[in-house]
Amino acid sequence: MKVKFRIKGLDCANCAAELERAIQKVEGISEASISFITEKLIIECKEQEKEEIIDKIRKVIKKVESDVKIEEL
Repeated sequence: MKVKFRIKGLDCANCAAELERAIQKVEGISEASISFITEKLIIECKEQEKEEIIDKIRKVIKKVESDVKIEEL
């Protein structure tokens, strides 16, 4: 299933690319992409793992880009 998020607080496209690479490494995510221009993060994961994966993503974001916040759309 695809899950979409609004992503706030990214400073630049390089930061978005770095964060995207980190999120792609999270176990259970088959695909992840961040659009710096539209401030959106889209991930692909199994529905039953969604909440666990969102928690993992929040931890990765806090580690890589601590000022960034996400909210599910």
